Amino acid sequence: MNKEIVDTLVRLKPALEAKRASLEALEPGAVVVHRAWGLGKVRSISADHKVALDFPDKSSHVMDAVFCVEKLEVLPSNSLVVRQLNGPDAFEDKAKKEPVEVIIEILRESPNVTADETTIERVLARMMAPAKARKWWTATKKLIIKDPRISCPTKKSESYALREVPVKAEDEVLKQFFFTKSIKKQIQLGNQLLEMSVTHDDVREQLPDILQALAEGLKGVRVLNRGERLYGVWVRNDLARFLHTDVEILEPTSASIIEEAINENRLTELATLIPTSYQKRFLDLIFRCRKSDWDKIALELLRESSGKFTNECVAFLMDKECSKALEDALNRWLNEQALREPILCWIAKNRNTKRFVPMLEKLIGPKLLAAMFRAIDAEALQNATAKRIQLGDILSEDKDLIPELLADTSEEIARDLAQTLILNQGFEELAKRSLLARFIKRHKGIQNLVQGKSGDNGPVDDLIVSIESYRRRQAEYDELVKVKLPENKLAIATAREHGDLKENSEYKMARQDQDTLLAMQKQLETDLSRARQTDFSDVTADMVGVGSVVTLEMAGSGKQVTYAILGAWDSDPNKNVLSYKTPLGQVLLSRKVGESVTTNIDGNEQAYVIRRLQRWIEINK
Repeated sequence: MNKEIVDTLVRLKPALEAKRASLEALEPGAVVVHRAWGLGKVRSISADHKVALDFPDKSSHVMDAVFCVEKLEVLPSNSLVVRQLNGPDAFEDKAKKEPVEVIIEILRESPNVTADETTIERVLARMMAPAKARKWWTATKKLIIKDPRISCPTKKSESYALREVPVKAEDEVLKQFFFTKSIKKQIQLGNQLLEMSVTHDDVREQLPDILQALAEGLKGVRVLNRGERLYGVWVRNDLARFLHTDVEILEPTSASIIEEAINENRLTELATLIPTSYQKRFLDLIFRCRKSDWDKIALELLRESSGKFTNECVAFLMDKECSKALEDALNRWLNEQALREPILCWIAKNRNTKRFVPMLEKLIGPKLLAAMFRAIDAEALQNATAKRIQLGDILSEDKDLIPELLADTSEEIARDLAQTLILNQGFEELAKRSLLARFIKRHKGIQNLVQGKSGDNGPVDDLIVSIESYRRRQAEYDELVKVKLPENKLAIATAREHGDLKENSEYKMARQDQDTLLAMQKQLETDLSRARQTDFSDVTADMVGVGSVVTLEMAGSGKQVTYAILGAWDSDPNKNVLSYKTPLGQVLLSRKVGESVTTNIDGNEQAYVIRRLQRWIEINK
């Protein structure tokens, strides 16, 4: 907008002085940001100061210029976001080849050349798809740390800042190491500095002081858990070896921490506290410390393991030529019903890996599938949140797994397993149907079991529903699965702690609520799986269908009444909206103007004549 108009607006409303720059930048082609609608462009400005804006889903949205600058952010024409919008290819090339430069530009455009992580993420989201922006930002943060031009936050409450004078990354890490009072932070920085010392002479010169600080900090420290202490000892020892210092004279030793954990029966807990990159080193340490029984200890750690540590334990035992002991243990745990979900996941993923086939081939069968169903059910009952169960996802996504497990299984055993699946609380109804289809493909007789489950001897008809009613029913299902069922599981867990379950009324009530909620879940899943959405545009104008508006004349009285015949979940008698599933809706379907129909509800007959037929979608445009 030209200066004279801006001066006039500011004179009429002095508070606009703070928005003068935005008003002056408001011209056709300018880019604005709306909190909910995202980026938009000014299409035109009328003589009465009305601004026409184009947003992705809102073309030519008109608002007053003053309201526009008060509610929207007007971006400078040379800003990074505007340049990206006008030249996406050039920006994409820069983001790929010079990612740190993109962040530097964002900081230059920020007040005081400073921006917190949330602000940077918001700007990136304007220029990239959300998933791509998150991935790009995660990778770029690792590069920023090494750039001397940017000061990186050490706490969540701090911001990224553009330095006036670049500072070398190693100098900043050294400063943080010697100024921090946290031994935990010193351990992390000490490890980082040891890596830097390979290429930076100034860091290498400081290593003796770094080693001394860590050695003193680890003596009798009480603020670290056992895993953090062991990690600290490893970092200290690595520094000592690099400086050719005898690690055996340093206290505490890594061996003493291991022995302490074994004596207190806390070794499994210790394994969960160390960084994942040190898990193999942890197993090597046990091997060196416990020559006589390391294999038994490693097997016990495997039995209780999870995540990456499961893979590490298996690989370690195989590397130490303990495959026979590992095979015996897996078979024993399967027979004892002691196989936990992480090991079952590992077996499922590695069953066809050449290295493991000889050890796992005897496990593949119905007993393993039963163990998987037990583990999934147990996980679902113990899980008080809507977190997904990894083993359940593997069974659903790996289409060959169930057929392999049922390969040589009798129909009787397969039927028992199918029944177990039907009752399993760890799968949604749609997932169960998909898995049961794999059972049926191998054993046709299970079809009867599945049909019996739905209470029908034949296929279930589709339900025709409106898009709006489907969304309401889906929202109801989401609230049930994500809120009500997790709250109920938490209530069960809390009630279980109150004592004897036979006399525990809170527990009984919570379990009754669970039965009700699970029944609701089952019904909603069945309904949603049958639903076929429509906007009623397919209905014809010459016969009654789902989406028709029918005017009826009641025989005898001559009174006329008009009904809209809509989807299965749309009934609203107060507004004369009927589901096509109602008795009147059913008898009207496929009828034409002039035809007569009769309903019989509770012994009361009523005859109607169809006098008029319209399309609901045309009436409600």
